[in-house]
Amino acid sequence: MRLPLIFVLLTVMIDAMGIGLIMPIMPNLIVEVQGGSLSEAAIWGGILSASFAVMQFLFSPVLGSLSDALGRRPVLLVSLFVMALDYLVMAVAGSLWLLLIGRIVGGITAATHATAGAYIADISDPKEKAANFGLLGAAFGAGFVLGPLMGGFLGEIDTRAPFYAAAALAALNFTLGWFVMRETVTDKTRRTFEWHRANPFGAFRAIGRIPGITGLMWVYFLYSVAIYVYPAIWSYFAAERFGWQPQMIGASLAIYGISSVLVQGWLLRYVVRWATERGAVLWGQVFDFVAFGILAVIASGNLALALIPIAALGAMVQPALQGMMSRRVADNQQGELQGVMTAVHALSMVISPLMMTAVFAQFSDPETSYYLPGAPFLLALVLMMIGCLVLLRTKSSVA
Repeated sequence: MRLPLIFVLLTVMIDAMGIGLIMPIMPNLIVEVQGGSLSEAAIWGGILSASFAVMQFLFSPVLGSLSDALGRRPVLLVSLFVMALDYLVMAVAGSLWLLLIGRIVGGITAATHATAGAYIADISDPKEKAANFGLLGAAFGAGFVLGPLMGGFLGEIDTRAPFYAAAALAALNFTLGWFVMRETVTDKTRRTFEWHRANPFGAFRAIGRIPGITGLMWVYFLYSVAIYVYPAIWSYFAAERFGWQPQMIGASLAIYGISSVLVQGWLLRYVVRWATERGAVLWGQVFDFVAFGILAVIASGNLALALIPIAALGAMVQPALQGMMSRRVADNQQGELQGVMTAVHALSMVISPLMMTAVFAQFSDPETSYYLPGAPFLLALVLMMIGCLVLLRTKSSVA
């Protein structure tokens, strides 16, 4: 199963790269297409990002349930094929509306994280699930590092070059998957597709009936909203608090991404053996508490850099939670579960930036009565603490 696993991990990495690859060039691209000022471009950039996240929220359970019914292979391959075409369309788009349609389609095709997670669940022994989900998280983290770096480099050549690169990556991975991907859904585990369970709200209800899942899903949601404080406000916070320039901000994000890859792809499996999946979640939250608390009040950029590897230890939480929940559902519900988790994550990507940037704006305004640019980290700390309390309350049902 090594080559199929590599294909699935590459699919997740390309999903992450596709998001980060175009981030460095979006302001210039929007100004190029629409004209106007950079502030006007930022408004459209927010609309494009939100539309992508909303589509992931709506369609992650659909693709997850489809993979339970039709199989993991067709869902992954069709998504990659359409993704490649979508990037080509965006590469030649001459209007914002075409770019918006491209982001909507892109959000749907990038909702395959659920199917990839279901495939990992299919091939993993119960005790290996958290560690293998860590590989999935590491692949996403690698894409998060490589995407912006590659996008920034290609964007210096041409604003459309990152789209062509993303299309080529999707097409190459489609070709690999066509030859190596083997189906893991059997007649025994196949489940009939039902629309009332495939929409996110119906899927929430169906998954919520499984004992112990509702509490863990709330922990996952609160964690996702809290941890998204980094991509939501880090660039603004670092520029305001430390006076960092874009190159330094990019380097700090790369350090965080690399550290997260090491934590999820290597360290997590040892922590799970020592402390169990539940222990890994709790320890990861402790490291997040420390990082959020310090970042809220520090004024030293050097200290912030030194803190990044410690903050990255919190990356254990997500895959450990995935492992806990995956072990509680039947084999024919793995796609549905992963779809719900991806939808929850997408919903947090809609909510968190709006919340965190509003708090940052309030406490970094020159006329504010209390100047504290790190205030969003305090909000993230509170949310994470609530999630920790919920996890402790679900102890008896998930131990």
